[in-house]
Amino acid sequence: MKVLMLNGSPHAKGCTYTALHEMEKIFRQEGISCELIQVGQEAVRGCIACGQCRKLGRCVFTTDSVNLVLEKWESADALILGSPVYYASANGTFTAFLDRLFYAAAFDKRYKLGAAVVSCRRGGASATFDQLNKYFTISSMPIVSSQYWNSVHGNTPEEVLQDQEGLQTMRTLARNMSYLLKCLELGKAQLPMPDKEPKTATNFIR
Repeated sequence: MKVLMLNGSPHAKGCTYTALHEMEKIFRQEGISCELIQVGQEAVRGCIACGQCRKLGRCVFTTDSVNLVLEKWESADALILGSPVYYASANGTFTAFLDRLFYAAAFDKRYKLGAAVVSCRRGGASATFDQLNKYFTISSMPIVSSQYWNSVHGNTPEEVLQDQEGLQTMRTLARNMSYLLKCLELGKAQLPMPDKEPKTATNFIR
């Protein structure tokens, strides 16, 4: 069992990392393999809807780590998206990265677990949390919850470490994800995956 964690902050060891690292410690305790990848410092361009990923199985742009993460995600059992709040949403670099990552992912994402983690100084966390969760809900990925919305507060890593409720929320989230990963692992031996209908796309302009 493996968890892939993406840090969308431009600060490799900042507030978002502090939250993700708190989860990482629990995964190690639970015997769950995890890998944390820093993507927020990259120069990432947005999706141009060229459609080449449908032919290539990867994104046509190769100057960032979207295709590397795509390959790692295919073999992972869960994906965690971590972002700071920029104007009540995930930062632009990470949003561009995720748009291309999810659009280019041709493999079956069903029943890979997902969770969003957000850091903010004061506000905008719940809006960013909702935004990130939409990537999971369009992909048939079950969302793992915690005891509160998955956010930490602080303007520096040192301030985040003072957010005891936020850190506890991260630990609870990691324990819940570990438990569900183990349940899915047991369930795969007993139950086949549900049938998947061919996708139907309907346009509402006639």
